[in-house]
Amino acid sequence: MILLRKTFKANTPLLLAVLALLLLWLPCLLRGADSYILIDDNLDTEIGVPYLLQHFGVALDYRPSATLPAIMNGLPRNALRPGLSVPVALFGVFGPLTAYWVNHLLVRLVGLLGMYLLVRRYGLSNPGQRWLAAAVALAWAVLPIYSMYGLSALGVPWPLLAILELRNGRGTWWHWLTLLLFPTWSMFVLAGFFVIAGLGLMLAADWALSRRVSLAVWLGVVVLGLSYCVVEWPLINSLLVRQQFVPHRLEFRLAELAPQGIAAGLRSTLQYLGWGQYHSSRFFHGGIALALLLAAWQMRNADQKLKRVWLRRVGAGLMVIVALSLFCGFYPQAMAPVQRIAPALGAFNFTRFHFLMPLLWFGLWVVALRQLPAGGLQTSLVVLQLCIGFGSNTEWLNNLRLWGGRPAAHEPTWRQFVAPDLFRQAKTQLERRSGQPAATWRVACLGLPPTVAHLNGFYTLDSYQNNYPLPYKHQFRRIIAPELAKSPELQRYFDAWGNRCYLFSAELGRNFRVGRADGVVVQDFRMNTAAFREMGGRYVLSAVRLANPGATGLQLIAQLHSPTAYWALYIYEIRPSV
Repeated sequence: MILLRKTFKANTPLLLAVLALLLLWLPCLLRGADSYILIDDNLDTEIGVPYLLQHFGVALDYRPSATLPAIMNGLPRNALRPGLSVPVALFGVFGPLTAYWVNHLLVRLVGLLGMYLLVRRYGLSNPGQRWLAAAVALAWAVLPIYSMYGLSALGVPWPLLAILELRNGRGTWWHWLTLLLFPTWSMFVLAGFFVIAGLGLMLAADWALSRRVSLAVWLGVVVLGLSYCVVEWPLINSLLVRQQFVPHRLEFRLAELAPQGIAAGLRSTLQYLGWGQYHSSRFFHGGIALALLLAAWQMRNADQKLKRVWLRRVGAGLMVIVALSLFCGFYPQAMAPVQRIAPALGAFNFTRFHFLMPLLWFGLWVVALRQLPAGGLQTSLVVLQLCIGFGSNTEWLNNLRLWGGRPAAHEPTWRQFVAPDLFRQAKTQLERRSGQPAATWRVACLGLPPTVAHLNGFYTLDSYQNNYPLPYKHQFRRIIAPELAKSPELQRYFDAWGNRCYLFSAELGRNFRVGRADGVVVQDFRMNTAAFREMGGRYVLSAVRLANPGATGLQLIAQLHSPTAYWALYIYEIRPSV
């Protein structure tokens, strides 16, 4: 009993941090279907795929012939995220909304625990610093993230801790287990490759300075890499071993989408330096910079040897951050001449080293905090960083706004976005009109993301995908060619990137989310209706009214509304004469 009390007392700060995190996210969880979920690059793309993988029973079907029939006329299953994935598994246990929030909360909890263990071992290890370590971990866990990427951002402390413990001869079975399992809850193309590269560079620098080589450490990196190979085998097999399709990413020309020139590169560098990148957590780094300045002032009268060691550590960390910011800021421009020599390199985005930057900034923050006197100053800096984290977290803020009766404009809730009542009406009417189930014909969406249709049982020709066959991109381009011809911007957007394989409208531009309240009418919409029909297309589900649908071979067959839907829905059919 005495041992139990001591254990509880020692872990009280961590337990309270966990409790605080749970309480802080209650405003999101309690709203259920009326909660707000981050939409761009999240609800409009990442949630539909794991749901459909489970719905069609192909999550673990890695055969070359396996497809996801509801997307792009049968998107190759191996173009999608792996089945050996915690988020995908959760979508097999829960409905899509519940699976999202369970994964979201678990990612934050695991991230909190990982940061706490890391800073308690390396940085804030004194018994009196437990509370500060727990506060740092909580500030880490509330950062804005894309939780469908799993632990790709908040989970990076785990492999780093495991490698550091192996390096120092304190590795145990659970450190090896961490390296083995981390790939099941993170994404190789976003973070895994760069975590491995970062660890490799760290160990190479360690060897250069100390000439010390630990076989266990390098073996740990190898285990992490091999585990990613097992988890990501569908992607590796389909692209590198037995090429199943040519990916559309081979036509990426990111330099055409980014502003050019030194001034543009420097502006982008300052964005990375001051705020980071939104996929890997975008938050203002000024609070941490302030802590570094205060710590430097505190160190002015310190022992010269200690001061030199501290300045060397801070300087090295800042140099790495500045170098990464410059690399990411100028990367699109620098890749243009490289792609002329090796076009395939454009398919892989090397700027994702930015997934390491939040941890680098927090590492510097810990280095600064430990030099400041315990008490009010440390507390103020922690509170400031917590406020910055929450203030940057649009998902959390928008749910608070919903509770306050002041919803953000153009940011619909889950129920409003998915609009099940509205699309149930649409599906019933179209199946009755066609005399066939939805699986036998195809639709495309205008003014709303195709994932809305996916979540409601429709089969679409369009989609937002990071990887799909290049021939399909060329085939779909025939449908949207008339609108691309009107807009050089949209033409560049599709031809040089193309992840959003959507119906485009030059009048809408890149407004892919048109609400019912907007009342938008597109005056002149054109599409290659013959190409649409050849691909199996029959209906267009539009969030905007077309002023003259007949000019492009369409006819309005239904106009639907629902008080709980964000969208108005206009359904157009290809005219029989086309």
